[in-house]
Amino acid sequence: MELSSFVQNLMNGLAIGSVYAIFALGYTLVFSILGIINFAHGAVFTLGAYFTYTLAVGQFENNGLLKGINIFPDGSPFSGSAVMFGLATILGACAAGAVAVLIERLAFRPMRSRGADPLLALVSSLGVALVIVNLIQLLVGAEIYNFPSDAYGEVRPALSFQIGDKVVIIRTVQLIIFAVSLVMLAVLGYVIGRTKVGKALRAVAESPSTASLLGISVDRFILITFFLSGFLGGLAGTLVGTAFGVAGPYFGVVYGLKGLAVIVLGGLGSIPGAVAGGLVIGLAEAFVPAEYSAYKDAVAFALLFVILLVRPQGLLGRNLIQKV
Repeated sequence: MELSSFVQNLMNGLAIGSVYAIFALGYTLVFSILGIINFAHGAVFTLGAYFTYTLAVGQFENNGLLKGINIFPDGSPFSGSAVMFGLATILGACAAGAVAVLIERLAFRPMRSRGADPLLALVSSLGVALVIVNLIQLLVGAEIYNFPSDAYGEVRPALSFQIGDKVVIIRTVQLIIFAVSLVMLAVLGYVIGRTKVGKALRAVAESPSTASLLGISVDRFILITFFLSGFLGGLAGTLVGTAFGVAGPYFGVVYGLKGLAVIVLGGLGSIPGAVAGGLVIGLAEAFVPAEYSAYKDAVAFALLFVILLVRPQGLLGRNLIQKV
């Protein structure tokens, strides 16, 4: 492989891999606290993209019950400026976090309070996910919606530089996605590792009953966990949407499956593992030859299969100690 092609694929892999990482962290946070997978996380990912699109554009012209409704007749104040679009992204992610909190109240808390089998909560979250995506389709249709080309302001669409006699072209949106993802990973790492909230979350993850005896409100921190999970999922949805468009209500399904592959590959419940797994899968997909690009979605699961044969606990997971 030529050096120029290697650099191009490397940047592509880091950009999409970092999105996989922050999306998978939403799964990891909930799993570390409750020990179950939130299958509605992919739907929250989709909602985050639609929430931000609503703020940035404010109009769905093609189909659905909201067809023809224009929230901003004079143009959205959240588009055309990097600062304002960044604010729209944060608000969209916060709205996705609020939906995740509502999901916890409707799908998880009733099961948890009755001591139901975790499998029932998993099925319940899957049902909520189906309701959400069908509601999105009812409201806005199944068409692809693209963010405005000037969503990030007046920036160059791509940057180019030369390596030898080859020109490497990198889309500006990829650099923005990578930078935003790194910032979010750093902030989350600081919150979990250095703040009182993070210490309380780790205490609840280690032993909810012991944390409760120490005066920590377990239900409160479960809600915080779901909000953080939804925020990360919604942010990831917007980042993917700005790069590839909002590809219908079900476009979070593929990313949801890849997110599951990421957390299993990195190690269930491991935050560093989710980051490592996301980057590994993103890079693996980016280096798939162009003639086989139609099969790149299978790379994540093929890689997962191979690594789990060698290391069943994942890249950074820990062996479970069974008490007898």
